[in-house]
Amino acid sequence: MSSSNGPQDEPRTWRFFPYEEPYPNQQAAMSGIADALDDGRNVLLEGATGTGKTISALVPALEHAREHDKTVVITTNVHQQMRQFIEDARAITRSEAIRAVVFRGKSSMCHIEVGFQECQTLRDTTRSLVEKESDKAELATQAETLLDQMREGQQGAADARSAITDELDSLEDELSEMRGGNTCEHYYNNLTQNTDEFFQWLFDDVRTPDEIFKYAGRQKMCGYELLKEGMEGIDLVVCNYHHLLDPMIREQFFRWLGRDPDEVITVFDEAHNIEGVARDHASRALTENTLESAVNELEEVDDSRAESAQNVIETFLSVLRESYDEAFGFGEREQVGENWYDLSIANRGRRDDLTMKFLESYEGRGIDVEVELALQLGKRLDEQYEDEYKNGESTTRRECQTLQAASFISDWMEMGGELGHHPMLSVRRDSGTEELYGRAELYTCIPRAVTRELFEEVHASILMSATLRPFDVTEDTLGLPNPVTMAYGLEYPEENRRTFSVSLPALFSSERDNPNTQEQIEEVLADASRFTPGNTLVFFPSYAEAERHHERLRMRSDVEDDLFLDEPGVRAEEARKEFVGKDGAVLLTSLWGTLAEGVSFDGDDARTVVVVGVPYPHLSERMEAVQDAYDRAYKGVKDAGWQYAVEIPTIRKTRQALGRVIRSPDDFGVRILADKRYTRESSSMGKYGVRGAFPVEERAEMVDISPAKLKFAMLNFYNDHDAYDGAPPRP
Repeated sequence: MSSSNGPQDEPRTWRFFPYEEPYPNQQAAMSGIADALDDGRNVLLEGATGTGKTISALVPALEHAREHDKTVVITTNVHQQMRQFIEDARAITRSEAIRAVVFRGKSSMCHIEVGFQECQTLRDTTRSLVEKESDKAELATQAETLLDQMREGQQGAADARSAITDELDSLEDELSEMRGGNTCEHYYNNLTQNTDEFFQWLFDDVRTPDEIFKYAGRQKMCGYELLKEGMEGIDLVVCNYHHLLDPMIREQFFRWLGRDPDEVITVFDEAHNIEGVARDHASRALTENTLESAVNELEEVDDSRAESAQNVIETFLSVLRESYDEAFGFGEREQVGENWYDLSIANRGRRDDLTMKFLESYEGRGIDVEVELALQLGKRLDEQYEDEYKNGESTTRRECQTLQAASFISDWMEMGGELGHHPMLSVRRDSGTEELYGRAELYTCIPRAVTRELFEEVHASILMSATLRPFDVTEDTLGLPNPVTMAYGLEYPEENRRTFSVSLPALFSSERDNPNTQEQIEEVLADASRFTPGNTLVFFPSYAEAERHHERLRMRSDVEDDLFLDEPGVRAEEARKEFVGKDGAVLLTSLWGTLAEGVSFDGDDARTVVVVGVPYPHLSERMEAVQDAYDRAYKGVKDAGWQYAVEIPTIRKTRQALGRVIRSPDDFGVRILADKRYTRESSSMGKYGVRGAFPVEERAEMVDISPAKLKFAMLNFYNDHDAYDGAPPRP
């Protein structure tokens, strides 16, 4: 265990700790986190698999929140971890009452399956209807009271009652019109029925979104809106990353909590993923289809601003088409399929090709002027579509294409030349017509602009992962000033694990096609399979490599184990379930797939894990743009772009994959890094030698070994653990 900035801890009693006794590292982590929260400081917590990171973060966070009237929000982007959060929260409720909600996006909880904008409009019209009905009931009561007063001969009662009945008639006309419009029956029931029973049921335990969906559905209510109404002032919320990383959603989310940002403590699990998710949230894109729809929309508009809006949008559409036509290299057009295909338009030292062509082609009153007029008109049209849907004049809530197009063009012109915003042009082929269409995108390279604001406005954040180091890089890329840092290694017995660095050739892309190298890889995988008393999990740099070696292993007579291939587009959970149901199976997958992290393989489910090669991400223009942005942002750091954008994310992924085995104190297994770049020999390979990128205590456990000796080393290790069922395999 190593720790920096963390205090020396003394045992203490934890109100929300749900189990008999914390592990020593949990006690230390909880004490350090508690002190940091008292000081309003952020925490970076790295803990190996099975060190109890979730409880270590939740317990002191909940205690601080209870003492200081705050709410804890714990979040992940890994589905398996969401289930673990629910289990931990349920365990806590058994010993100490907390009010917890598990929150999921609207789209997966809507009983009538409408889009976000339609839902917003339906909610508003339904609430207006209920308010009008309430007003009518109140007026009717007043009319009855005045009628009694008239009978008693009270002066002025008749005139007052006449005024109220006139108002009732007018209100009834309004209600008749509203009932003919679009409303939501489920939300109407939320507002008009007694919801006490729902909230009693909700807080009796920690309910999953699926349970809430089913319960609310039986009552013909909207569970999503009920959750929003029930979150105010609660102790704990479990949610997905986008509730915190999308600035607009975050603002609404905190409002539902009834909390100012400084009354919220955020806990991020699998926090090494924040950078990528934040980058996706910050990037903006606009398709050719939306631009074309905006032009068509404007042709039907009778407004003095329509001509200017149409001019600027039509010009942008035209140059977008011209730009991707000119950007195609020889034979590239034919390569485009149903997935977006990136084309290079960026230039060093000046604006991108699309922008330059836009400036050259545009003729009019001025781009800024006409974009502003398009924004004004777009907002007016959007309000019009809202009213039409509310009043029942339209069965669906139309999206204003003009507003979307003008907003994007405005951002493109304003931000396209800024550091960290990389202009991209992509194309794809329509599956129905086979025609190509394009997309302009402002790709966000440095996510700090998104994350720093969040970390500055909340009380404190706890970021935890098995792979957060190097901490200084995490601090820099996410904008976390001076956090408390803690690192806890795998404290299970060292004799229960071996990490072998196998001196295969450095598996650069060109080397992987070498027949001799492929044969060496096969031999290593065959040996790993034969000498593993249980299942073997194999990670490759890509799905294509996994498929290639899956086919080659199938042809070998000495590989008798069940062979599984995890393929893109196939539910990974189904593949995992089938794999762990076998004894002595081999599963081949990509390290960049979903099985490399947040998924448990206990005991014989995966005794051995193999990482073949150094699985760098695909070095696309996007990756080069991120590297360049980091190089420019961190000029004082040698090879900052390579380190921050390529090497460190890759090693984190590799370490996550190695963490799929050794999941408990009694567990044992072998981890294999198959590439000489993991060996001591890598010190002479410059930036391509990656052994030095691992934490020092993990490097100390790496045992360099030749491919031929791997099977003997594995045989000795598993024999020492009496792991074979019967006679061990013979080398």
